[in-house]
Amino acid sequence: MARASAGVGVLVSPALVRREYHSFSTLASSSKRFRCSTLRVAKNTGETMSGSLGKSHPSLEIIGGGLEAFLPAFRSQLLRYEPYPLIGANCHVETIFAAFFRSLPDVRLRRECLRTSDGGAVALDWVSGDDRSLPPDSPVLILLPGLTGGSQDTYVRHLLQRARSKGWRVVVFNSRGCGDSPVTTAQFYSASFLGDMTEVVEHVGSRYPQANLYAVGWSLGANILVRYVGQESFSCPLAGAVSLCNPFNLIIADEDFRKGFNIVYDKALANSLCKIFKRHALLFEDIGGEYNIPMAANAKSVREFDEGLTRVSFGFKSVDDYYANSSSSLCIKNVSIPLLCIQAENDPIAPSRGIPREDIQKNPNCILMVTPKGGHLGWVAGGEAPRGAPWTDPVVMNFLEHLEKTRVPNAAPEDVESSVGLHLQV
Repeated sequence: MARASAGVGVLVSPALVRREYHSFSTLASSSKRFRCSTLRVAKNTGETMSGSLGKSHPSLEIIGGGLEAFLPAFRSQLLRYEPYPLIGANCHVETIFAAFFRSLPDVRLRRECLRTSDGGAVALDWVSGDDRSLPPDSPVLILLPGLTGGSQDTYVRHLLQRARSKGWRVVVFNSRGCGDSPVTTAQFYSASFLGDMTEVVEHVGSRYPQANLYAVGWSLGANILVRYVGQESFSCPLAGAVSLCNPFNLIIADEDFRKGFNIVYDKALANSLCKIFKRHALLFEDIGGEYNIPMAANAKSVREFDEGLTRVSFGFKSVDDYYANSSSSLCIKNVSIPLLCIQAENDPIAPSRGIPREDIQKNPNCILMVTPKGGHLGWVAGGEAPRGAPWTDPVVMNFLEHLEKTRVPNAAPEDVESSVGLHLQV
């Protein structure tokens, strides 16, 4: 049976997985095992040391205006990215493998349906029993899955489980229509809409006023999170955030999404969106204006779905207008809380060339890690590979725990005249 791909809702058959795997395994097996450089922070200084472990790929890239402030978060960890043999040889193989074969932690969740001010609803999934076992000042982590994703996704469950094991309270924010979240109005969610995010953070904060709030987002969820953090700027109630596989520039992401093998993802994701839409089609039955309901209901691409429904629903004159004004790359300069961004250089859905490196380097609140491999939400590497948690999970938790222990103060981008960057390369 087909399974939804992590973060993008892609439905791909097992036969396709086998074909892709076979196509690239021959190439990978005939070459040396993929290895990359090691980045390690010296114990008592800000110095870094790199050791070449191979010649196949560039090393882990780490840059950002917040480099000096946040590198201490990783002093206890060897920042080394070594792709898993064969699986890490190709971005599509890694993306699909993680979606089909990554283990799914068994976690009991308690659902809370939150009614929004516009009459809509979102579903918040909390770990069952946490209210009895955790003190009221335990840090709270809000998780934002990717487009069509939810608390059922493996990458969400793994980070949820890791954070919970550290004594954190965790809640998954399932957007409208995702993760079986109810749809009660003629409006879904989008890359541009921050209303639900604002209300969720306010609601969670009011429930646990003694706790620090943090958030992690994947893919489209990361785009929404970074836009929210940038919009709130110095008023942001979050103490820190992490963005993973963020498309950042949606114009560039859209261009690549319609090329080569990515067309498979595009069609499959459009199919998933159509399924969600058809379950709630009656809400749109008598809607007028510029909506093209037949196009949305039968979309063959994400762009078609956004043309027929999304861009009209959120007031954009065209799909390109929607993508251009919903890109989180525009918001990095306004981020005023600690933000860690982790990307994969070979991500087929969140292109590396769309990463706003210059703005990240100028902002003292931001740090960026780019792994040489990883695919889209794959990161099949590290001690738990191939079927366990992605390589990113311990990195994310080290960062968040560092923030919770030190409570790094906010810093305004304009207060810093220069930034420090580190880009190690073989």
